[in-house]
Amino acid sequence: MAEKISEEEVSAVLTPVPLEKTREREEMVRKQFWPKLRAFATHVPFAEDAVAAFYCATDQKTPLKVRGTLLAALVYFIMPLDMIPDFLAFVGLGDDIAVFTAAFTLVQSHVTDEHREKARDAIEREKVKNSETS
Repeated sequence: MAEKISEEEVSAVLTPVPLEKTREREEMVRKQFWPKLRAFATHVPFAEDAVAAFYCATDQKTPLKVRGTLLAALVYFIMPLDMIPDFLAFVGLGDDIAVFTAAFTLVQSHVTDEHREKARDAIEREKVKNSETS
């Protein structure tokens, strides 16, 4: 059974960081988000929200605090070793889901229809790409 992540642990992940750290997080997310999502897509019940969050977090029109919150949650998602290692499949994603859900709930009003449409299009492209390679 997965350990439950505490509210304090979620808060620690989502605590605002200086602008330079936010930029570092954005670069990491841009490089590592898609490979991680592809690897765990069948285990991630929040895949569309995660992709919409990616587009929101990388949208320069999104307020910096919102971008920082989403980037923190997305960095936590892509990190291979966090509270519960992701190699434990769905159980290992439990803490990722908790952190992402907390962050997304806080800022979901900033995730626009445009972000969601881009997410749906990206997921559909990935499905087509996967069906062509299998």
